[in-house]
Amino acid sequence: MKQLEVQIMGQSYLLGCPEGGEERLQLAVQKVDEAMCKIRDAGKLKARDRIAVLAALNLAFELSERGTASAAQGQGPASPTSPSTPMPQALQGLISRLDNALAGDGQLL
Repeated sequence: MKQLEVQIMGQSYLLGCPEGGEERLQLAVQKVDEAMCKIRDAGKLKARDRIAVLAALNLAFELSERGTASAAQGQGPASPTSPSTPMPQALQGLISRLDNALAGDGQLL
């Protein structure tokens, strides 16, 4: 597995990446960086972990919207987990994992 050093909100991260997945990973990093910087620049939050949680939820919501639109057009759900997993379950799983990670800080939703 290849390792890439990336920058998200001005901080360096060393990420593992499968061979041939560098471009996709860079695009994902770019989306996350843009989402986090947008939240930070709005000036409402300064804590990096809270910015990351909100960015993750915003990106997950965008994916669910695409899945809903695809399903309405007869293309099936655009689920990031698997074709058999409905998007609402995937979102609920994400929220549960975030709640567990933030257990000492109170529930996210």
